[in-house]
Amino acid sequence: MSYDGVGPRAVMRSAAYLAAGALAVPLLAGCGSDDEGSKPLAGQDIAPAARAQVADGGTLRWAVDAMPETLNTFQADADAGTTRIAQAVLPAMFRIDAAGRPQRDADYLDSARVVETEPKQVVVYRLSQQAVWSDGRQIGAADFAAQWRALSGKDSAYWTARNAGYDRIEKVERGANDLEVRVTFARPYADWKSLFSPLYPKDVTGTANDFNDGARKKLKVSAGPFTVRKIDTKEKDVVLARNPRWWGHPAKLNEIVLHAVARDKRAAALADGTVDVADIDPADADRITLADGAHGSSPFLGGGGRTAAKALRSWALVHGSDEKAAGRERRAVEKGRGTLTTYLRQQDALRGVRVRKSLEPAFTQLALNGAGGPLADERVRHAVAHALDRKELAEIVLKPLGLPATPVGSHLALSGQADYADNSDALGGQDTAQAKALLADAGWVPGQGKERKKGDKAAGAEGHRGASGSPDGSGDGDGTYIVGVNDDIEANGDGKGHADGGHRGSDGGGDQESAKDHAGDGGGSRQLAQDGRHYAREQLTQGGAPGAYAPRGTAAPAGAVAGPLAKDGKPLTLRFVLPSGPGSETLRKVADRITAMLEKVGIATDVTKVPDDSYFRDHIAAGQYDLALYSWPATAYPATDARPVYAKPVPAADGSLNVQQNYTRVGTDQVDQLFAEALATLDEGEQRDLVRKADARIWASAGSIPLYQRPQLVAVRGTLANVGAFGFQTPVYEDMGFLRKGAAGATASASS
Repeated sequence: MSYDGVGPRAVMRSAAYLAAGALAVPLLAGCGSDDEGSKPLAGQDIAPAARAQVADGGTLRWAVDAMPETLNTFQADADAGTTRIAQAVLPAMFRIDAAGRPQRDADYLDSARVVETEPKQVVVYRLSQQAVWSDGRQIGAADFAAQWRALSGKDSAYWTARNAGYDRIEKVERGANDLEVRVTFARPYADWKSLFSPLYPKDVTGTANDFNDGARKKLKVSAGPFTVRKIDTKEKDVVLARNPRWWGHPAKLNEIVLHAVARDKRAAALADGTVDVADIDPADADRITLADGAHGSSPFLGGGGRTAAKALRSWALVHGSDEKAAGRERRAVEKGRGTLTTYLRQQDALRGVRVRKSLEPAFTQLALNGAGGPLADERVRHAVAHALDRKELAEIVLKPLGLPATPVGSHLALSGQADYADNSDALGGQDTAQAKALLADAGWVPGQGKERKKGDKAAGAEGHRGASGSPDGSGDGDGTYIVGVNDDIEANGDGKGHADGGHRGSDGGGDQESAKDHAGDGGGSRQLAQDGRHYAREQLTQGGAPGAYAPRGTAAPAGAVAGPLAKDGKPLTLRFVLPSGPGSETLRKVADRITAMLEKVGIATDVTKVPDDSYFRDHIAAGQYDLALYSWPATAYPATDARPVYAKPVPAADGSLNVQQNYTRVGTDQVDQLFAEALATLDEGEQRDLVRKADARIWASAGSIPLYQRPQLVAVRGTLANVGAFGFQTPVYEDMGFLRKGAAGATASASS
């Protein structure tokens, strides 16, 4: 989705896919069907079929962004491919179901529970008697202990990307027998279920050399339905083979081949049979849907009354200057340029491919850099928020895909997760009059500002460099960068930008004082929102940031705003930084609407499009922006993972600003205290209340505005079952396969 960097190798890397699959979320009591977070907005779309309908054998070819640099998910340069391999070949104590809730994996674990809380927290794992490594050795306490020592942070020889949770363990020991593991914590840790998922054999974690280098290019010992057969860098393939020692339901497929394919080449790869499954962007989803001749939607094929001349005319429109006339057809083939004959041949081959769609466990946000400039004033940040119609922005991305266009109401969870509650009322919705009043109260009024010349800096923050990174440049889904998926950020060993593949952050050290005095009594989301609004108003009297609510009686400027507002001769112009790559069209469309919405309240924007490979490193992480769009993966453990994302930045010894992963540079002591309290309580209901209160306070500070849950679009060959858009669910690799001849019910197109 933890990201607790230890030593000079700590970096940020892939999180979204682990959050959706290999990791667990805590079992939370009291979440009935009437709970706000009880239902995901969109169900999974995987063409489900019973195992009896799936044929034995076959090879599934699955597109990935790149060959994995390492097979160790706890290393800095692990990526989504590393995650997918770990899901198929390694144990995980808990996995996530389609509703975003945790399920004990009975193939590995008979039970796991807290057996003592005083004087110290003790968790006992009882392992399945059948659970063995591929070399025949029983999975046991020695593996748990070796992983704890490697990830505890006590030995800097281990190049780890996190230690959150493991640093709270005092000891790991054998229990009553070989199948029992007893874990004692030095400090209470509410998110203990996040640990040991995935679990590596002691052969990998037992020594620093084995951990650092031994599992980078090979994994000799595993314990899943598949094993790693080979890594072929020349062919860009990772071959996973059926595990003969697997004790659970045997894998239906003989092999799963993970094949590196650039996103702009995936439609062609699906057409020529190079891959069977691929995450795709909306343009390719359109193209594949149009190619589905069975539904009469392809305008380029001869069927459906279309003549060759009409097909040629469509092709000419696509490649001509009349974009309005080309419309949907142009967008559908935007990435399929070439000869007409080649294109038509590919379209014909794509008839057998289906688009599976759901919502990804990640949300897109508008980030507001509060380090300096106009956005350092909370009133201006609130004005920006009040200018936005979040429902309209969600509809731009999701409505054309037939997905629920519901704005995200939480920074810390998504609908379907137990911690979810819509706390957006703590900030409030679209309100032009309130936005204008806030700006007037902050001193921004209609007037003649100094004319800005080309090359002049905007009025925004200069920024503080807290980390550096290098996005891989691959826009996907809605074209928005997911932090950790589209970046690879190296920190300085002080927590300035560290991350890992499973969580967003670390608890960062010892517990802080109780947050109860700051949190209020709790309750439903309405009360949390009121608490958040009350907190925002309190800032004027508490010596904090300027209040984000205009004083009573402050009137919005009369009449329509004519041009941007100004203050002290400077126009109110915010730098809006966007990636320029071909995968970010939807992102830029959203930015265009945001720009128009801000203009209505008198806020001008200076839109700058930058190369993909510098977008995150040189702008987001470095703080060189006022407004930006990027995504965070949903985390199953917000008390642990989200804390460094929203932690209050503090000055470092060298004079720089330690932002951890808080790239908006907006944070409060109260939010930090609520996270610390949530992390330390073992009462699951109390933890959920504290997380929701923290979210209300985050809304009130207006450092980031969640917009919408990202679409998840997966192209899948129509003969495949139990694979596609998984949503929250951990894929069940042993059930994937090709349908038997005559099997029905799994091939219908989700988009038909």
